[in-house]
Amino acid sequence: MNKFLILYFISFSQLFSQELLSRVIINTEKLQSSEVLIFDEMQNSIEQFLNNNIWTQDQYNSGERINCNFIINILNEPSPNLYEATVQIVSSRPIYNSSYETVLFNHGDREWTFEYFPSQNLEYSDNGFNDNLTSLLAFYSYIIIGIDYDSFEKLGGEEYFQKAWKILNESQNSGYKGWDQFGSKNNRYWICENFLNPEFIDVREAYYNYHLLGMDMFYSKPEESQNIILENLSKINVVNSKNFNSSLINIFINSKVNEITNIFKDASLNIKRDAFNILNELSPSNSDLFNKILE
Repeated sequence: MNKFLILYFISFSQLFSQELLSRVIINTEKLQSSEVLIFDEMQNSIEQFLNNNIWTQDQYNSGERINCNFIINILNEPSPNLYEATVQIVSSRPIYNSSYETVLFNHGDREWTFEYFPSQNLEYSDNGFNDNLTSLLAFYSYIIIGIDYDSFEKLGGEEYFQKAWKILNESQNSGYKGWDQFGSKNNRYWICENFLNPEFIDVREAYYNYHLLGMDMFYSKPEESQNIILENLSKINVVNSKNFNSSLINIFINSKVNEITNIFKDASLNIKRDAFNILNELSPSNSDLFNKILE
């Protein structure tokens, strides 16, 4: 575990092995079903699976656990115990010397079909494909942990992106959507591929610089932090110019669009203009929001 992370939460003494502090919400509004109890049970089982599994060899204390939400929308039940769903996954981490939490990951997976049986015990083994429920949950657990580690140490999440890649490879012959390169450019395959692709190393290093050198210092050195964040947005934009609409950069923008807008609202006029121009190139669809920087 990164020494900064340990010192950051040194006031907490009780150690845990579990890394995630997950909240699971299951929405069945679009499903014609009266079986409320099965979904309450499913919600509890998934939450326990995420929170009780040991995903790393590091020791976590109560304050270090990674806050994350899994919002599962059940769309259809094509056959008994088989569900078609989407899931929105959001994770965050605290900013040093503040009560603010910055979003690290905000992603919607639209290609999820899984089986769940009453009283099912959710178990995960890293020796081959288990099922499409626990495999997806384990995959995103490692993605969440990998991004969190990248935000505290340069390329610190590499081991966990590799673990996610292993799950992806073992799942590709399962017949379920979302695991291969032929689907959406923002599916599981491309998320993991981008994090491990050397072409995106500058983006991953920018995650570290943005958070540890930028956001963590923002309340004590706002102008310096704005410059560091702007410099790293520029580096991301260089990668974006060669890999437009890539999964990794979309993840960054989706997580940071409102935060970045607020960061530069009080900047100097020159910084505002530079930030506005870079952000418009990074994400033209958010230009209306970025206009608020110049107001």
